[in-house]
Amino acid sequence: MRLLVVGGTGTLGRQIVKEGLAKGFQIRCLVRNLRRSSFLKEWGAELVYGDLSIPETIPATLKGINVVIDAATLRPTDDYNADIIDWKGKIALIEAAKIAKVKNFVFFSFLGSDQSTSLPLVDLKLRIQKYLKKSGLNHTIFKCTGFFQGLINQYAIPILESQTVWLLGNNPPSLYLDTQDAAKIVVSYVTNDFTSQTALIGKKSWTPEQIVQFCERLSGKESKKSYIPPLLLGSLKEILRFFEFSWNIADRLQFSEIKINSNLVISKTEKLDELLTLEQYLQEYYSRILKKLKENNYQQIQQDKDLPFV
Repeated sequence: MRLLVVGGTGTLGRQIVKEGLAKGFQIRCLVRNLRRSSFLKEWGAELVYGDLSIPETIPATLKGINVVIDAATLRPTDDYNADIIDWKGKIALIEAAKIAKVKNFVFFSFLGSDQSTSLPLVDLKLRIQKYLKKSGLNHTIFKCTGFFQGLINQYAIPILESQTVWLLGNNPPSLYLDTQDAAKIVVSYVTNDFTSQTALIGKKSWTPEQIVQFCERLSGKESKKSYIPPLLLGSLKEILRFFEFSWNIADRLQFSEIKINSNLVISKTEKLDELLTLEQYLQEYYSRILKKLKENNYQQIQQDKDLPFV
């Protein structure tokens, strides 16, 4: 079976590529930058040039493809605004998939997005879901809340480097999941020839405060926490929306407004016997990083000893 992965260089996309190859699928990756994506080719994937902002580049990438996995999303640093990539580009991809008669179109959305249509990026996801439903394509929609990997820059590194950790007041708990486990679940669904939806989540929910406390314990450092008042958050989003180059950042700030009732969620991840827990993930991260810091510190001490006395 041939899979086209869009967004294969991303945090989740690269794990999907790796898992798909391990399961024996033929993987083709639609990429904008062949050089930056060369590691995917080294793993065994086929690279083809394509750009969601240039619809005419899409059809050729779908030749012989059975399943499309759309793991692409706009980065805050990208030059495009969300409407170009997360709406027009996705519509072009879906229409090309219809012509190519793919067996399954895999799409990723946000858990709770059905009730958050006032948020631009979330609203785009909901519109794509509706478009997929009307398209007649068999499709699988995964509803996500967040992945372990995103917590490193948000919490682990700032605490380790004694930087300020910014928190939002009354932020609800999230059911974070490791991207490797997520990729296993996604790949297990690619052979579907019917429409389905499932929550791509972990088994335990965490609040930002709980994550900070756990990072403090592992790092042995006390964090510098600062809370962003809801009123200030709203003003900040309005300021960022004023400038076109910061639209993407403004859109992402609004994710804090999504309210999730985790008690109503039924996770398909229970099909896996073992999922990596956030405790295990952070323990492994801090173990590796602290070991590296000790080694670097030892090497620096040895270098200082070798310096001639002046």
